[in-house]
Amino acid sequence: MKRKLIEVALPLETINRESAREKSIRHGHPSTLHLWWARRPLAAARAVLFAQLVDDPSSRPDKFPTEEARRAERERLHKIIERLVVWENIRDERLLAEARAEILQSCDGNPPPILDPFAGGGTIPLEAQRLGLKAHASDLNPVAVLINKALIEIPPKFRDRQPVFPGLAESEIRAWKGAAGLAADIRAYGGWMRNEAQKRIGHLYPKVKRSDGSQATVIAWIWARTVTCPNPACGIEMPLVRSWWLGKKKGKEAYVVPSIVRDPSHSSGLRVVFKIASDQVGAPSSSNDGTMIRGNAKCVACDATAPNQYIRDQATSIGLGARLMAVVAEGSRQRTYLAPIVEHEEAAHVPRPVDVPDQPVPFPNHDVDRLPMYGMPRWSDAFTNRQLVALTTFGDLVSEARELVLRDALKAGIAEGERLESGGTGAAAYADSVASYLAMALSRTLNKSTSICTWDSSAKMEAVRGLFARQVIPMAWDFAEANVLGSSSGNYGEDLEWVARSIDRLPTFGFQGHASQGDASTRDYQGALIHTDPPYYDNIGYSDLSDFFYVWLRRSLRSIHPQLLSTMLVPKAEELVANPYRHNGKDGAKQFFENGFRNVFANARKSANADYPITVWYAFKQSDASDEGTASSGWETLLDGMIRSGWAITATWPNRSELSNRMIASGTNALASSIVLALRPRSDEAPTTDRRGLISALQAELPDALRKLQQGAIAPVDLPQAAIGPGMAVFSRYSKVLEPDGSQMTVRSALARINEILDQVLSEQEGDFDATTRFAIAWYRQHGYNTGTFGDADNLARARNTSVERMDRDAILTSRAGKVTLIKPADTPADYDVLADEHTSTWEVLHHTIRILETEGVPAAGAFLATAQSRPDGAVDPDLVKELAFLLFSIAEKNGWAKDAISFNAVAQSWGDVVDASKAAPKPHEQGEFDFSQEDD
Repeated sequence: MKRKLIEVALPLETINRESAREKSIRHGHPSTLHLWWARRPLAAARAVLFAQLVDDPSSRPDKFPTEEARRAERERLHKIIERLVVWENIRDERLLAEARAEILQSCDGNPPPILDPFAGGGTIPLEAQRLGLKAHASDLNPVAVLINKALIEIPPKFRDRQPVFPGLAESEIRAWKGAAGLAADIRAYGGWMRNEAQKRIGHLYPKVKRSDGSQATVIAWIWARTVTCPNPACGIEMPLVRSWWLGKKKGKEAYVVPSIVRDPSHSSGLRVVFKIASDQVGAPSSSNDGTMIRGNAKCVACDATAPNQYIRDQATSIGLGARLMAVVAEGSRQRTYLAPIVEHEEAAHVPRPVDVPDQPVPFPNHDVDRLPMYGMPRWSDAFTNRQLVALTTFGDLVSEARELVLRDALKAGIAEGERLESGGTGAAAYADSVASYLAMALSRTLNKSTSICTWDSSAKMEAVRGLFARQVIPMAWDFAEANVLGSSSGNYGEDLEWVARSIDRLPTFGFQGHASQGDASTRDYQGALIHTDPPYYDNIGYSDLSDFFYVWLRRSLRSIHPQLLSTMLVPKAEELVANPYRHNGKDGAKQFFENGFRNVFANARKSANADYPITVWYAFKQSDASDEGTASSGWETLLDGMIRSGWAITATWPNRSELSNRMIASGTNALASSIVLALRPRSDEAPTTDRRGLISALQAELPDALRKLQQGAIAPVDLPQAAIGPGMAVFSRYSKVLEPDGSQMTVRSALARINEILDQVLSEQEGDFDATTRFAIAWYRQHGYNTGTFGDADNLARARNTSVERMDRDAILTSRAGKVTLIKPADTPADYDVLADEHTSTWEVLHHTIRILETEGVPAAGAFLATAQSRPDGAVDPDLVKELAFLLFSIAEKNGWAKDAISFNAVAQSWGDVVDASKAAPKPHEQGEFDFSQEDD
């Protein structure tokens, strides 16, 4: 069995950095094709796929006989990964060819097909395809299957084809490479749809007059839901408003001001009117910003309170009303806010269309039950009548556009052939494909065209918020109705462009991917290598949330995907999520999830390919962690399910898509946002051991494994999670581990033993350091950078064969008036000369490196390290300096010293860059002329 790179080492910090950076990349990113929840970063999936297939140098002793040779080869492979994960390189054909060559070499020219049975948003199959692998995506959810078809199945089918829209191919002198022609047709036929919609429903979206008489396009209409005031003496139609603010841009603030006027036409004799103001005097404050407080409403006329239950009762009996509060229009480099206009309020009062998705919203279910709770029991109820008219109009135009594409493709000389769902590649299948993308663009519009969308008044935005800011459908009191025919956020034309850009950048070379609907617990895994991102216990209700999109996709595309979109709603009974609403409470949901999860991995175990590890992602929530920071119900269930299904865990790697300095100060592990596990089939003849045997094996194997982790590109904050890999590799190699009472050891108990050994190993590493550093570690553990007594310090120093006086002279600590304090990195002397220091220590080198790194950057820190290493006594070992950073991070984190932990983590994760800079730095006698500012260039 050849060990793969993922089972030994990864350039984790680079992967994590690019995963975090990817969150800010929007244009052309595949995630912009269609919304899905909890997507895996492309960079991380790409890196892990490569490492899952490529041999670790230790598997080839004939070619890499020494540890030094293996380390050098590992670094070479890591450099490939470090280039692969950069977003700008996703279309670098030379780099991708280099990566594919490495994969082919390690797989004897025949890599296995990659299967993701929980494909979701399609990240893993897409990245498998980008690496030239056969990609198979499977999911129970038809929306997920459609997304995967759009990513990996359709684009390669029509690679390098010219667009068929009349005159488009001739209008541009270009090579229609990859999916460029498909993207061009999506833009063209989508543009036709938008223009046709303007003709049919444009009158429903009137423009507004500016003060100078010119007309402006409306961006959005801001509405307030209403109920009748419960005070019998008032009875006014009271607005339910979360916030009066419209815009908070400095110097251009705007907000709504409600006032009460007499109106005999209303039963109460009173009516609320809304005006727009911008002066600072009278601006909303935290105490008067809206009428809603924790779901209860306050009447603007009489101050009476309408309890939440009263609002719900009225919503479900007669429905909530709605009043126009403000109109947002395009202005000169800013938004223009106008008071309600009668013409505009009347334009929204249109009859409800007949052919709308009236499927019921699942109830009860916390993810979506706010809708039926507030009088919206059907999915169509989550939209205004005008929104329903627009969405049905665009939905009908998808079908009409499909007929136009077919007509034009036939005119272009393309044979009609089979339909898309039958595997066709001709004109009919192409028309089906373009229509599928046009409907997916409508899904994007859908996300900002409901009566649950709100207005973001922050200075940077001033725009309509998408519905799914979180993985739940909330209730909105005041809501923003976007202009789907406008030119700002929420319009179909913009959403069409997002879709076209994402298609234009998809890989189309190599094998055509395959996406299908299937149940992961019963499907066949024969011949495929699993790389998957399964559901996370009870975190996300995918099926209930995706119904929101499904009912509209089904309306537009049922004739194109008749099998995939055959059910009225997304399948739910078999969905592998711990949903208490669906499985007789919390205990029933837990049992359903655990049984289903074991079935998946037991089924996969039957046909597992022993030549490769499978890889599985898990999203770890810090809030679910135990006091040890490494256990949660979902996490333990995942590990237990895998081990009981016959798998041995060979590696665990944390993947953080947050900023690397995001620490917590509570003393618990600042855990990764996700963990990827590598697993191999456990031998059927695996032995049994007891607790003592497990601990002996952990003590024998973990120290070397942890040292390799520390030497690699891993941050201290990630070490506890990464250490689970080699620890669980020991635990899961046994068929059973027995406790002293004869019971079988649980995963939670095994994790606790692994953590104990980790602490023990880190403590034992103290023996590697010089006497001064050993003293400083012990003192830091007790006091941090706070003050202690001289007597305690003196006793500690003598025991380590050093003295307080000498360390005071060496500026490691200060000893004054019987008090001793370690000197912080920021307070170390800037004029320190490491070559002139008679007794330099690892502690000093680390602290000066931190100061230089934080104030002058990596090149200067590298130059300092180069000078330190040039000492004739050879007192400075870079590996020991990094090891010390890991140890001090562990101490700081356990004590809740967050600021210290951030510094130690930062220097450790930057250590590879610092070492590289030290090798590039000039010799010590040249450093007086060294210009650090040029190094970054």
